[in-house]
Amino acid sequence: MEPIIRVRDMCKTFTTDEGTVTAADHISFEIEKGDIYGIIGLSGAGKSTLVRCLNMLERPDSGSVVVDGKEMTALSFRKLREERKGMGMIFQHFNLLMQRTVLDNVCFPLEIAGMSKTEARKKAMECLETVGLSEKARAYPAQLSGGQKQRVAIARVLASNPKIILSDEATSALDPQTTKSILELLQKINREMGITIVIITHEMAVIQQICHHVAVLEKGKMVESGTVEEIFRHPKTDAARKLIISSGPQTIREMYGRRAVRITFGKQSSYEPVIGNVTIKFGAPVNILYANTRDLGGMAVGEMILQLPDDKKVQENMIAYLKERGLGVDELEGYVNHE
Repeated sequence: MEPIIRVRDMCKTFTTDEGTVTAADHISFEIEKGDIYGIIGLSGAGKSTLVRCLNMLERPDSGSVVVDGKEMTALSFRKLREERKGMGMIFQHFNLLMQRTVLDNVCFPLEIAGMSKTEARKKAMECLETVGLSEKARAYPAQLSGGQKQRVAIARVLASNPKIILSDEATSALDPQTTKSILELLQKINREMGITIVIITHEMAVIQQICHHVAVLEKGKMVESGTVEEIFRHPKTDAARKLIISSGPQTIREMYGRRAVRITFGKQSSYEPVIGNVTIKFGAPVNILYANTRDLGGMAVGEMILQLPDDKKVQENMIAYLKERGLGVDELEGYVNHE
């Protein structure tokens, strides 16, 4: 099946007073229809530039961007405007018209498209019902919470019947509980309407809750991509590890063993007391430096960071044993440090 979004060798640079900045450096990826695809990176990684290149709000310097079978870089302004109707965009700061009611905000793009006022209001009420805000139709944005404002913004996007929704840091200004409810709403929209969603974020928790696939950006380059579970369990790059490992870059001191590993385990490997067994089997203790359980798309996945004993042979045997038990095992360089 043809992907709904296909990007090939895309580049984008900007000229600043400090020189040329490469925001997208030969980026290539594909997104299947109906997917929830996450693009994650720290500030300055090029995330927002990338998503704006998908709908040509920013034109790439080179490369190909194909959306729903159309080469976006080759379209005239008129054709491009037509194609953008199928790509809704939601932002961190909602972009609502403060002098209009909630209902009128949702009607706005429909009125611009030439729909009659009666039809526009009917469609807008349906969209407000979808996002759970029909009772706020006559309210003004200033009377709403941040989460409610974002729901209005989502309703406004849905009014245009998009095939794709681009979400650029849409939950960054919200508290954790509101973020969770907005992400659940987007999941519902994806599941019930089949709309493809592209999530731009710097928060790994957002990716873990909602996305099926993820790409990691660093300094304009796409350094890693795959399913969320693959990237979470076996990050291959430092950029991915920095985003995933919650305990951050600090090192652990005053310990004897210098070697640390990060292990991950899901349903298939969660019933055996692996840490206790590995200590008994090899007659040497391990230190649990960090432990957590995360929700990856509704599935609980655990992670631990273990400090291994000094003996290199015992270290290798422990790592082999953990892998045999179906755990993901990745080494962490410099996590345990001695001066």
